[in-house]
Amino acid sequence: MIRFEQVSKVYPDGTTAVDGLSFEVAEGELVTLVGPSGCGKTTTMMMVNRLIEPTSGRITVGGEDISAVDPVRLRRRIGYVIQQAGLFPHRTVLDNTATVPVLLRWKKDRARARAAELLELVGLDPKVYGSRYPAQLSGGQRQRVGVARALAADPPVLLMDEPFGAVDPVVRERLQNEFLSLQATVRKTVLLVTHDIEEAVRMGDRIAVYGQGRIAQYDTPAAVLGAPATDEVARFVGADRGLKRLSVTRIEAGDLEQPPVARLGERAGAAAARLRAEGARWAVVLGPGGELRGWVAADALAIAGDGGTVGELTRRMAAWVPLGAPLKKAFGEMLQHDAGWVAVLDGDLFLGVLTPAKLHEALRRSVDAEAKGVARKDVDFDSVSDA
Repeated sequence: MIRFEQVSKVYPDGTTAVDGLSFEVAEGELVTLVGPSGCGKTTTMMMVNRLIEPTSGRITVGGEDISAVDPVRLRRRIGYVIQQAGLFPHRTVLDNTATVPVLLRWKKDRARARAAELLELVGLDPKVYGSRYPAQLSGGQRQRVGVARALAADPPVLLMDEPFGAVDPVVRERLQNEFLSLQATVRKTVLLVTHDIEEAVRMGDRIAVYGQGRIAQYDTPAAVLGAPATDEVARFVGADRGLKRLSVTRIEAGDLEQPPVARLGERAGAAAARLRAEGARWAVVLGPGGELRGWVAADALAIAGDGGTVGELTRRMAAWVPLGAPLKKAFGEMLQHDAGWVAVLDGDLFLGVLTPAKLHEALRRSVDAEAKGVARKDVDFDSVSDA
């Protein structure tokens, strides 16, 4: 969808902002441009809508050379989201959102209906917020209006310049989650500029890590964190890149251990004897369809004997995550609940547990799989849990 071919930007004073840049963004892909201040990432993005003109090279959008397109017409078909949203203070939220459709000469009713639809999509009830002015909104709400405005004319390409940088960390994470959910629905081709490697890893399908005016590495978040291409990239992503990789490595069924299991209606004495024979101190409790109901301690079963059932002694399972969740979420659940493992579910169905050893193994497998170009299940190595 977006293609850079040997693009450079040199200013009259001789400063080279971008030097011989070549890369491609596929349709529906979200690419984050990340690097220190002054490295050329914002210049790169602004050349796409010709707010900055390249000195040399060629940029195409949808196969069309943008140098041959009227800049105003080009900008009206490319969404643009900036830090602090850049809303018109004298216009209502609904009118702000309808800005581009109105400029494209849509009928007023159609433009306002589209604006209301987009406000609903970003979680702002147009009946509540449509008549308000930007000063009456929180920072996070203004940023959502900025996203809605950028999407109002249904552009195929969206440019985002530090879109979540002006809000506090809690709101930033919520906005990131909301945008990722929105992107899963609208599937726009997105260039997102950030200086925050955590945000780049979390948001991007691919990451372009900049050196000075050049891309030092262009790859998936997992590959950038697992195998930095240069010392410069390694320094930028940080010595804790292994921890950062937890957020982009998903839990797979092959990562799980199978613990002892007890059934709700089972007699406590029988379950206790079975756990004792297995040397187990606890068991996961499942319902008749394999759904997770909690856990039970072997000691409690032994004390109850034949006078009780597993269901009567079952305790709530606090630490659990869905299959496909990031390893970081599983690790966070372990820490939050002071647990030695977390249950992994597919819907309500219990699949197994993830232990610290298995979490570490999954991380190692993902790094090796990325390097070898194979599936994680096909990576073989000695595991701590096998010792």
